[in-house]
Amino acid sequence: MFVLKLPVIEKIVRPILVYLSLIVLLRVFGKRELAQLNPFDLVVLLSVSNTVQNAIIGDDNSLVGGVLGALSLFGINYVVIRFLFKHRRIDQIMEGSPTCLIERGEVCRGALAKELMSESELLTVAHRQGFDTLEEIETCTLEPGGIFFIKGRTPSTDQQRFEHLMARLNEIDQKVGALVNREGR
Repeated sequence: MFVLKLPVIEKIVRPILVYLSLIVLLRVFGKRELAQLNPFDLVVLLSVSNTVQNAIIGDDNSLVGGVLGALSLFGINYVVIRFLFKHRRIDQIMEGSPTCLIERGEVCRGALAKELMSESELLTVAHRQGFDTLEEIETCTLEPGGIFFIKGRTPSTDQQRFEHLMARLNEIDQKVGALVNREGR
């Protein structure tokens, strides 16, 4: 349980190499993997986690080996994030750029194809954001981290409520004014 079956340096290097490989693969295969998971993507990610487990631990199932592997993963993640924080340009290159999926109310089919998304998947994203149809959306951008930024064409619910309240207040004000004018005669 406490005896390492592999050299310490190998227990440190294995998780680092797997980590860097996964970062490159996620970058190559796009933001879609981060944005949403369909059943196929989920199967791939689960399979990848099982596949790389053996690459990380090797022939060592010891407690010390597991802790050392986890420590290596946390350590390389900390170093990479620190490095990218200090080197914004490299961070932008690594992350990529946003992709506009809907612009001025029009679906950008080329951008959808680039991100391997169908219109029905985009509609699902819109539904999650509270939109009934794609026609209600002015712009939709898929950010590098897999987040969708959606701006609607119509005023927001809060804006609609505010406008309704203002209209009611104006209506009440006019009625009160009419009553005062009638009483004043």
